[in-house]
Amino acid sequence: MVQQKKKWRALVVLRKVLTCAICSIALVALFSVHVPAFPSSKVPNFSDPFKLPTQREIKYQRLSAERSWTQELAPPHSKSPLPSRKLDGASGISELEKLWKPPSNRDFVPCTEPSLNYTPPAESRGYLLVHTNGGLNQMRAGICDMVAVARIINATLVIPELDKRSFWQDSSNFSDVFDEDHFIDALANDVQVIKKLPKDLANATRAVKQFRSWSGMDYYEDEIASMWEDYQVIRAAKSDSRLANNNMPPDIQKLRCRACYKALRFAPQIEAMGKLLVDRMRSYGPYIALHLRYEKDMLAFSGCTHDLSLDEADELRMIRENTPYWKVKEIDSREQRSKGFCPLTPKEVGVLLTALGYPSNTPIYIAAGEIYGGDSRMADLQSRYPLLMNKEKLASVEELEPFTNHASQMAALDYIVSVESDVFIPSYSGNMARAVEGHRRFLGHRKTISPDRKALVRLFDKLEQGTMREGKNLSNRIIELHRRRQGSPRKRKGPISGTKGMDRFRSEEAFYVNPLPDCLCRKELPRVGVVQKIIVENYDPFKEGAGQG
Repeated sequence: MVQQKKKWRALVVLRKVLTCAICSIALVALFSVHVPAFPSSKVPNFSDPFKLPTQREIKYQRLSAERSWTQELAPPHSKSPLPSRKLDGASGISELEKLWKPPSNRDFVPCTEPSLNYTPPAESRGYLLVHTNGGLNQMRAGICDMVAVARIINATLVIPELDKRSFWQDSSNFSDVFDEDHFIDALANDVQVIKKLPKDLANATRAVKQFRSWSGMDYYEDEIASMWEDYQVIRAAKSDSRLANNNMPPDIQKLRCRACYKALRFAPQIEAMGKLLVDRMRSYGPYIALHLRYEKDMLAFSGCTHDLSLDEADELRMIRENTPYWKVKEIDSREQRSKGFCPLTPKEVGVLLTALGYPSNTPIYIAAGEIYGGDSRMADLQSRYPLLMNKEKLASVEELEPFTNHASQMAALDYIVSVESDVFIPSYSGNMARAVEGHRRFLGHRKTISPDRKALVRLFDKLEQGTMREGKNLSNRIIELHRRRQGSPRKRKGPISGTKGMDRFRSEEAFYVNPLPDCLCRKELPRVGVVQKIIVENYDPFKEGAGQG
């Protein structure tokens, strides 16, 4: 009897020890999951207005769609990721990892070095002044094209003037946005670049010319270069789309890429702030950069008024009518949307991301200006994805102060965070979306999901009409629509069949959207006894077609 009591006591003690051990392990696991970390070596501590919220605040934020998405710092990962559906058929990878996995680059790597026949810049015949036009990315492309034009006509390029008269009214100069010295040095073997026109030519008669859109070598070598006989200075009144996308000499195409991806670097202060924003986004884990082009200027320009009030639609129409250089005034909004010409609304983006399988705790960086309609327009997306970030959430007012009121500099910060993101999704194929897509292709075909807006609006309309519900069926259809729209390597698309004249050039895929094959070459597999080398493939190994990469 005594022995049984001793055994029973020993068993009770053992149970208590095991229980304590299990509780200790659980507590350690709990704290390791719920304590977020901002690496102190990379990111300074946030001040009180930007501190991380408590778990109680997180729950309240999800319930409150009325609170401003632009003023609250969204929470870090607080729960295990929700199960997600497949986007590809790869095996041995978790469902969540598939959502972030980039497409295969198929051994394509940058190849921008000039050919053996390429020579240093020839003796300058005169000076090329350039007035850029448009927003940041329209100006970027124009500047890179003008570098190539200067090479073609043997001109000394004067640092281009940035557009100060566009919709954004930005007073920034070239050196405020770009690293001017680096730009000059990086192009030293290609084009002579100077900061200012020589004083003795300041008052010289200059030819002001609007170069013909999408022009090839003959136009510049003959018509433009012949102007040196009468002028020492030629001024390009516009810079956008002045050079053909295709059928240019390989060395000119490679020069365009060197200019865009190597020489045209952002100013040091912008690069530093951009890196800080990227580091702060990364502290939340893999993130999506969403270029939400739902701003007043884009809606007014495109004439898209779906889901807007009558007053909002009238306001946009007035803006369009009162903007002289927007030539199209009468626009059928429904027709625009049915053709896929309208940016997706924030609500529609939320449906898209959910259908693709991204869990609700996915960090999302909103690369955009002021969203038209403000908090109420963002409420649905905010309720689905509470972890919505932007510049103003990730940085303090003091940190952003040098860039505030300078649209091009603020856009440059969004550009950096977007290029470096794990997944980039544009709601509209505007200048920034195309520029970021091209840059991500150049850097190794990082994952870029291009929404099929024309097909999506049909599905969204069915949701609104009640003939379809969100769920497995919708998810499967949206996943299938975008299976081959994730940024995989493919040759740049040529003109649409049957188009002629300027419409033919306009229908081509822009050079800076996809630098393959001109600036991306296939890496040859190493052979025994042979040094590994990079070769240019003279054929297109990928089929063209709707819905590809």
